[in-house]
Amino acid sequence: MMYQDPIVEEIHRIREEYSRSFNHDLKALFADLQKQQAESVRKVVNLSRQRRLTTGWSGGATELGEEEGERL
Repeated sequence: MMYQDPIVEEIHRIREEYSRSFNHDLKALFADLQKQQAESVRKVVNLSRQRRLTTGWSGGATELGEEEGERL
């Protein structure tokens, strides 16, 4: 028998109830989450990839995510 974590089970139950409350309509769920975010006093952090400088084997500075051969 596989171990069932009660915390994970609770998260799954809450997620299912939340989804059911919007009749599993993804657009409505998304709109509600955006509304909650807009009304929240918590700071929203952007975790999108930022360009950072790094040095390659040749010692030349490049930005992460650039194609090889494109140097600063």
